[in-house]
Amino acid sequence: MKINCSVYIATSLDGFIAKPDGNIEWLHDPSFTIEGEDFGYSDYMGSIDALIMGRNTFEQVLTFGDWPYQKPVIVLSSKSLNITEELEEKVHLTGGSPVEILDWATKKFGYKSFYIDGGTTIQRFLSASLIDQLTITKIPVILGQGIPLFDKIANDLRLELIDLIKFENGFVQLIYQPKYK
Repeated sequence: MKINCSVYIATSLDGFIAKPDGNIEWLHDPSFTIEGEDFGYSDYMGSIDALIMGRNTFEQVLTFGDWPYQKPVIVLSSKSLNITEELEEKVHLTGGSPVEILDWATKKFGYKSFYIDGGTTIQRFLSASLIDQLTITKIPVILGQGIPLFDKIANDLRLELIDLIKFENGFVQLIYQPKYK
C-alpha cells in the first residue's frame, strides 16, 4: 500500500509559521480575505485520510475555539495529554519515529494519506524522506522573528517546483516535490 505524506502550510515572507510565542493571528488579517476563496484547502483536505501534528501544534489548534477538523488527528507526544470527551474519537495520541508512526496509523486505522503539520513534525518527516509534496503559501508579511518552517537539516534537500499560484491578495502558493538522494 502506497503511503502519501504531504504538507499544506502558510509562512510569512521571511519563512516563519508563527510568532516566537506560537501566535498565528497575523494569518487572519481581514485584508487577506478573498470572498469564496479557500486557497485550495478544501480540495487538499478531501485528499487526505488523517492529520499528523506535534503536541505544540495541537495545543495551538485547541485555542481556535471550535474543533476545525473533520478528519482524524494523530498527535505526537511523549507526554500524556488531556483530550476532552468531545475529541476522544477524533484525536489519537502516539509517539515514535516517523516510520513507526506511519506504520502504526496504517495498520491500526488503514490510513494511507497524511497531512503533516507543525514545524518540528514537518522537519522530522522531511529528514526521514517521507514527505511527498509540500504546498507552501507565502503570505505578504515580514515578521522578523518567529518559529521557522525549516530549521537545521543534515543535508541539502532539493525540491522540484510542481506549480505556482498567485492570488490577488498577494499570496503566492508554491507546490514542491522533494528530490531525496
